[in-house]
Amino acid sequence: MEPIEINFMGDSAIIIRLSNTVNLEVHLKIQAICNYFESNPFKGMIECVPSVVTVTVYYNPIEVLKNIKASDKGNPFQVVKNIVLDVLHNIRYEKEELSRIVEMPVCYGGVFGPDLDFVARFNKLSIEEVIEIHCNYDNRVYMIGFAPGFPYLYGMSERIAAPRKETPSISVPQGSVGIAGSQTGIYPISTPGGWQVIGRTPIRLFRPEDEVPSLIRSGDIIRFKRIDEKEYYKIKKLEEENEKCV
Repeated sequence: MEPIEINFMGDSAIIIRLSNTVNLEVHLKIQAICNYFESNPFKGMIECVPSVVTVTVYYNPIEVLKNIKASDKGNPFQVVKNIVLDVLHNIRYEKEELSRIVEMPVCYGGVFGPDLDFVARFNKLSIEEVIEIHCNYDNRVYMIGFAPGFPYLYGMSERIAAPRKETPSISVPQGSVGIAGSQTGIYPISTPGGWQVIGRTPIRLFRPEDEVPSLIRSGDIIRFKRIDEKEYYKIKKLEEENEKCV
């Protein structure tokens, strides 16, 4: 087992590196740590942010110092590090967790997925085979990053893996579903990007009007469902109407 590394990140955050390898076991440990701190925040804690192999805990150093005993010595980082070490020593890691399953409708190909043909040709598959494979695997969210609400998904079949574009697109439409290497992901907002776009979902992933702005969270399982263009616009209209009602 790799040794856990704990380091400071600036003067108000601590980063816990559990491994240098991305896998389900590490992911489940990260989820357990985040769940613990979210349910049992220490005085001065701001938030806990999971990544693929790390957990970053943000805190207010002044509040941390306010809440330690006068007899205790140490700077805010050392105080928080001791808390983290105690949690890591006592926390119980589950082999599996009950994950939230999110069904994600996707309209594949055409104007919605201009790179679907490339992915099929690159893997010597038909377009229908690429779509079927993409829909038949559960994809676990290991982290949210790059853009607000962008999920990094693991679990896609290597059979439809494809390289990033040599020249990134200036603007990838909101909701675009892409492939880069052996990963698949969803663009929550329109942004430049270099993933091979195979489809688009009408579901809004980034909802800044909500208390929790990201529809998808680390630990969720995404299941892609194929829809046609008519159903795409039907769902998109409902999403736009719901947005206006907020």
